Amino acid sequence: MEKWITEMMNEFGYIGVFLLITIENVFPPIPSEVILTFGGFMTTTSNLTLLGMVIASTIGSVFGAIVLYYIGYLIDRTRMERIIVRWGRILRLTPADVHKAYNWFSKYGVWTVLLCRLVPLLRSLISIPAGSTRMNIGLFILLTTVGSLIWNTTLISIGAAVGSSWESIVAYMDIYSNIAYALIALGCLGIFIYIIRRKRKAS
Repeated sequence: MEKWITEMMNEFGYIGVFLLITIENVFPPIPSEVILTFGGFMTTTSNLTLLGMVIASTIGSVFGAIVLYYIGYLIDRTRMERIIVRWGRILRLTPADVHKAYNWFSKYGVWTVLLCRLVPLLRSLISIPAGSTRMNIGLFILLTTVGSLIWNTTLISIGAAVGSSWESIVAYMDIYSNIAYALIALGCLGIFIYIIRRKRKAS
């Protein structure tokens, strides 16, 4: 996959970066770390600039996030409750749990959308609950832009700084991603255990 990414960027420049980052946001397994650090390296070997790379990648991030936002928008609270009524017993979830989740996101969603832009995988997936809870689209775009700008600028700048050694940065980012994935998995497990225990006490 890395070879395909670098070839596309070499071939299409800013447009390639925009398309790849858009796809990366909609399909998280595509590594933004490779796209952005290699993009930074390209600024040292071509007429592409750091500013151009940051702008192209950030526009791609926002565009991809908006796509997922509207996917989430289609799954409103009513539809989510129907899904839980039908399948929630598998995870011991009830419509009341849906209400609590929506209320939590309504209360803390602003900071969640911003901070999750700095966490692999979550930086894409957070757009879905934002759309589902009908978060103000203008605020969503603003927070997504700010968070994505920080993430993109950091990795592109690192790629430019290390030059031809950009692949070594990807290795370190893989470690960061794996730690983030492990923490996410532990968090999900903790929530699942909490729900199970609460249901047992209630019964």
